[in-house]
Amino acid sequence: MDFLNAAAVCVTQAKLFAREFAHSMTPSRALSNAQIARAALIVLFGFVASGVLGLVRTAIINAAFGAGDALDAFVWAQRLPELIFVLVAGGALGSSFIPVYARLRERDDAEESAWRLASAVMTLSALAAGVLSLLVVLLAPLIVTTVLAPAAAPEVQHLTAALMRIMMVTPFIFSISGLLMGILQAHQLFLLPSIAISMNNIGLMIGALVIARMLPPGSGVAQVGDSNVYGLAYGAALSALLHLLVQLPGLRQVKARLRLRLDWRIPGVAEVMRLMGPRVLGLAVVQINFVVNAMFTSGMISGSAAALVTAFTLMFFALGIIGQSLGSAVFPSLAAMAAAEDFDGFKDRLASALRSVLFLSFPAMIALILLGVPLVTVLYQRNEWTAEHSQAAAWALAFYAIGMAGFALLEVLSRAFYALSDTWTPVKVGTAAMISNIVLSIIFIEFIGDWHSLAHGPFAGLALANALTTNIEALALWLLLRRRIGPIHDRAVLTSAGKALIAALAMGLVLWFIEAALAESGALVTLLAGGVIGGAVFFGLSLLLRLEEATAVPNMLLRRLRR
Repeated sequence: MDFLNAAAVCVTQAKLFAREFAHSMTPSRALSNAQIARAALIVLFGFVASGVLGLVRTAIINAAFGAGDALDAFVWAQRLPELIFVLVAGGALGSSFIPVYARLRERDDAEESAWRLASAVMTLSALAAGVLSLLVVLLAPLIVTTVLAPAAAPEVQHLTAALMRIMMVTPFIFSISGLLMGILQAHQLFLLPSIAISMNNIGLMIGALVIARMLPPGSGVAQVGDSNVYGLAYGAALSALLHLLVQLPGLRQVKARLRLRLDWRIPGVAEVMRLMGPRVLGLAVVQINFVVNAMFTSGMISGSAAALVTAFTLMFFALGIIGQSLGSAVFPSLAAMAAAEDFDGFKDRLASALRSVLFLSFPAMIALILLGVPLVTVLYQRNEWTAEHSQAAAWALAFYAIGMAGFALLEVLSRAFYALSDTWTPVKVGTAAMISNIVLSIIFIEFIGDWHSLAHGPFAGLALANALTTNIEALALWLLLRRRIGPIHDRAVLTSAGKALIAALAMGLVLWFIEAALAESGALVTLLAGGVIGGAVFFGLSLLLRLEEATAVPNMLLRRLRR
């Protein structure tokens, strides 16, 4: 499970905890906007810590292998293990299991029933993951040549299949460790699960820095310099094992009584499976998009898949800061107000969250578009990762950034539907968006970029398709939610967004001049100057335009410093 999926599971668990917390809240205990902002900062630090480790891991892997056939093969090989993990043992299972398990524990003399449920769910999920993994191992060459990398060179296809077979052990291990995470969180033990998430990155770092250099040098595409890409596959397996081992001490604390129980008739198992339905579909939609990207990039110039994934990792890091932290923080209040049918308060909290994510999304979008090359250069350009590779990742990042507002809005709007106990609407809209993404991908890769260039390859068309469909998906959810609960202070939200966009565009003009003036000064100087001056321009103009969001965060920080 790579950084993106680790983050996705972290987000899912955060949403679940918020949902369970919200069910116990009375309307009077709903958080104020200021409290939501403080909570968002707390969640933000968690996302930043996880995201920074993911960036470090990506930097290490990119430096060792660059953007070429070896790393492309590893990216493609990850798709099936991650898909099985998400469908069988990922956040969908945890978020469905915890409420049923917690409810059983609250009953008198029901502790044993709760552990029987945990044992049965763990046994069944591990069995399902094991069977699916075995099928993939047996059919790996066929899957690679027909689905994952149909247009890749035969030796790259062979490498992809071999790497995937090694990594197919990870869904089985994660099916156990993922449920352990849910059990510990249900017992309000959060430290070990938080550490476990970091193990995903640490295992891959060990794979790139140690195992890849210890393996005997090969003569094919698997060998890049002194590193063998098989080390990354073994590192992925190590990640899963570390994810499990680090949580085992917590079982002693909760006095776990887990056993092998192959019985789906145990009370609660059917309910867990029923709750998983819409969540599995929602997560599967995201994974299918990744599989489609793998299929298309297999016919492009070597390094396209690695460049595209690097760009998405950077965009996802920014998204965690902007959208996921605020979305997780606002969810309990939305759920409490929906339960109390206080829709005026619901719309007030939701409108405030929408204004905040748009306020941050627009400058992030402009910055990623204009400062993409120096950003990728500073983070990744060393050893095997060349200037051409940096240009390729920045090229894709610029197109991904177009969807920043949509990605961030989805984090808030989807939670608004969850708060209304509607999990199906986001899934249906997401499925339509997935189909649109595939269609647009087919179109855009024919018109965007140069098929003979990595620095400006057609893979940017995949990023643009994803960005545009996400923007449309967010707009569709907004309109559907508006039809359900009425206008969400639309004029105030759009006015605030318009002012933020004006400030961001002015910031972009300044960044353009800075980049031109400092072209010979190096990527780090350009990035630092652009970040500081551009940020000052944006916040300064936001204050002049009297945007409330420009004063809310600084005022909150000053109050906390005074304390």
